[in-house]
Amino acid sequence: MKSANNMTKYSLRSWVLVLALAPTIVVGILLGSYFTINRFYELEDTLIVKGSNIVEPLAIASEFGIINQDRESTKRLLAASQINNASLIHSIAVFDAENQLFVTSHYHKDFETMRYKQPLTQLIGAEHETIGDTMVIRVPIISHTGYEASLLSSLERTKDTGAQPTNQHLIKPIYNNQQEQVLGYISVLLNKENALLEQHRAAIAAFIIVLIGVQFNLFFTFRLVKHVNHPITEMVRVVAKIREGKLDTRLEGNLIGELDLLKRGINAMASSLSEYHDEMQQNIDQATSDLRETLEQIEIQNVELDLAKKRALEASRIKSEFLANMSHELRTPLNGVIGFARQLLKTPLHTSQLDYIKTIERSASNLLGIINDILDFSKLEAGKMVLEKMPFALRETLTETLTIIAGSAQEKGLELVIDIDENVPESVSGDAMRVSQIITNLVGNAIKFTDIGSVILKIHLVGQDEDNITLRCEVIDTGIGIDESQQEYLFQAFGQADSSISRRFGGTGLGLVITKRLINQMGGQIGFTSAPNKGSNFWFILPLGISQFEIGEVIPVEVLRHKSVLLYEPRELTRDMLNRRLVSWQLILTNVANSDNLTSVLKSQNSKFDYIIMSCHGFADEAAFIELLQQARQHTDCLIILHDCLNQDVIINVLKANADVLLNTPVSDFTLAHHLIYPPTPATLISLPEPAKIDANKKLNASVLAVDDNIANLKLIDTLLKELVANVVTVNNGKEAIAQAKAHAFDLIFMDIQMPGTDGITATQHIRAKSLNRHTPIIAVTAHAIAEERENILASGMDGFLPKPIDEVSLKGVISRWIANPQFTHFDTQVLNWDLCLTQANQKPDLALDMLKMLVSSLPETIETITNTLNDRDSSTLLQAVHKLHGATCYCGVPTTQKLCQDIESGLKHKIDIDDLEPEILELLDELTKVESAANQVINQLSVDIPNDQ
Repeated sequence: MKSANNMTKYSLRSWVLVLALAPTIVVGILLGSYFTINRFYELEDTLIVKGSNIVEPLAIASEFGIINQDRESTKRLLAASQINNASLIHSIAVFDAENQLFVTSHYHKDFETMRYKQPLTQLIGAEHETIGDTMVIRVPIISHTGYEASLLSSLERTKDTGAQPTNQHLIKPIYNNQQEQVLGYISVLLNKENALLEQHRAAIAAFIIVLIGVQFNLFFTFRLVKHVNHPITEMVRVVAKIREGKLDTRLEGNLIGELDLLKRGINAMASSLSEYHDEMQQNIDQATSDLRETLEQIEIQNVELDLAKKRALEASRIKSEFLANMSHELRTPLNGVIGFARQLLKTPLHTSQLDYIKTIERSASNLLGIINDILDFSKLEAGKMVLEKMPFALRETLTETLTIIAGSAQEKGLELVIDIDENVPESVSGDAMRVSQIITNLVGNAIKFTDIGSVILKIHLVGQDEDNITLRCEVIDTGIGIDESQQEYLFQAFGQADSSISRRFGGTGLGLVITKRLINQMGGQIGFTSAPNKGSNFWFILPLGISQFEIGEVIPVEVLRHKSVLLYEPRELTRDMLNRRLVSWQLILTNVANSDNLTSVLKSQNSKFDYIIMSCHGFADEAAFIELLQQARQHTDCLIILHDCLNQDVIINVLKANADVLLNTPVSDFTLAHHLIYPPTPATLISLPEPAKIDANKKLNASVLAVDDNIANLKLIDTLLKELVANVVTVNNGKEAIAQAKAHAFDLIFMDIQMPGTDGITATQHIRAKSLNRHTPIIAVTAHAIAEERENILASGMDGFLPKPIDEVSLKGVISRWIANPQFTHFDTQVLNWDLCLTQANQKPDLALDMLKMLVSSLPETIETITNTLNDRDSSTLLQAVHKLHGATCYCGVPTTQKLCQDIESGLKHKIDIDDLEPEILELLDELTKVESAANQVINQLSVDIPNDQ
């Protein structure tokens, strides 16, 4: 294809000229060169023959002069020969047997060129040598009786045949097998000028002949171009005009041969096209006329479609606004329902009243879950779901998630098992809340649709690189399963397998579709296998990042090596999982599966176990179980009981009274390992930091302002706050909040976001601008989704947020953090955002402070490196330094610095010159100075361990 394109770059005229001239020039040059070179050799041979014909007779004639030492006669002989051939001979010299000059035809300034350089014994015949523009021919002078006869005979034969003497005749020996003696040699210096002149004439003649041939070829080639190429060019022009639509164009004139036939064909084609065009134009005119008649109808339809599109867009906008407003409007009354229900639970109530209140609280919580599902589905459908990427502890998150829904499994008597491979890392990065939501949906569905049997959560590692891991998670149940005909509808919104299931189990049918879209947005995939009455296996691939910092608790499991443990667990799945974990920790394991075997082991073993782990599952006889526990206590100092009991009296009076450690099932690896490594004995009890708590019997001496336009919510937060702080002021709109902030100083302000008139964000901006509470912590109280509101909340000058419905524990945590503990001075949250630091550290203040200290300690070196590389224009080193800084900023709550690092790193990776990035680099250096100053304020004011408010 490329060769064909190159050929089309040259015209036909060029190809004709090239193909016609190139062979002629090449052949002419080859023939001229051949005959010129051949002529050169012929002239060279002729010169040698002439010289030989002169010098050989002289060699014979000089024999007598050398023998008789007659220089005079020999000189006359030489001089006569030179005079007769003056144009050919420069000089003749005779050398004796001693290679000494005997006689010369005339004086010559340098006879060395004529002297034979080799021993005379090697001169056995005539030899010639070319020196520059001259030639030297040497012939030996030999004393030989038969020499003359031989020479004369040779010359006579040459004369009789008429042949010219050749070089071969001259160079062969002229004496043979006869008595001979070399008396010397004769040397003739020949002039080659005439021969060279003839050679030049021959070359010039050859060049002229080739040039004339090329000119003749050019003449005939141009004639060919005129009679062939010109008509073809004209045809191309005519075809181009026809292609442009000028169908009346025709070729004129008489052409030769096939070109005339081609001309007639082109003219005929143009005539046919013209006729076809006229016919087509008539059809087009008719079609245009018909089209005009329908244009009005189409225009009407377009208008209707445009109106329908606008109505659809408006309906979509209204739906989005409706969902957002309904989310707020529904959460707001639910906040009051759930909050006051929990308050009522604190009061003395009859059993029936307690049951009613719990039912109200549980129903309101379920309704809140449905609202959250609808809102999540709406955001996913609109593509507005924003996933966070923050470090979190995977096993800790999964344990907390399953602990919440384990009660449903315990109520149905299901075996709930967590099985996480030991090679799955604990510290990962991603959206922990959405991961928890996915697990909650899948495991919750498995529990909902399983009446007997088990539900297993399996997680194992399927891929890992330097920065990311890929997990395969499976939720396996023994429930009712799904019919094959209904499986294709499973991930559709607002639907379940069939209507009977919907009526029996309830639900909105959004859980699985939300789960699928969340997993797809994370870059994973989901699928399942199921059969009726055989259960289901839902699997999904979950990509996560690897955290650069250790988020979860580091458990030194190596201290458990070679310690002995007795495990009693009648449930097969839980027992197998615990067996694998205990063996992987290299404990000496004794495993029993029923109470009879346990009794036998306890009776037969005299020595103690380091640990005994017992499940209380399946014991109906309370007295027998207590006796078994007491017997087990005699064989260990650490008795761990695993239970799924719902009876609080049994838990308190039986299990806690007889156990060292009491753990709910399902039990996580880290939880079990922690209690094995740190058993609750005085010698080994580990003192762990406890979260800061507010004494329930002692109120904080603090003043708090609460702002909310909903009377029920305002009353609820007032009730909750009065249990915690000494002074509470409540207002129901933003304008009064601004007035209170100007008149009184508060330790903490709770601000509702959505209020008529002056909303919470506007009120906060006024308070920050001019009031007595410019640096007072302001906490947003919002019923909207926190992820979408976080940026607006923090940008407005607020310090944190508290979601509705208000949870008493969260409220205590906020007060503990912002009032009970000292806070740092306010500064631009885009420079350093402490709340973002906590979020990125999984709400662990001590970890957030450590990461901030690490960033500050690295800043001097980083600033120096960036400055030096900027001066040296070293792109490679600068990219490494910025990449390292970018990684550190991802966990330290410095939004502006992180954005600058991202922009500079992206520019350097795309080979943008440092000069073009210099403004951003200088801005980064200035921002790092601000970060260092702000971070030092935080570190100085929070130098003590910060309690975890979670």
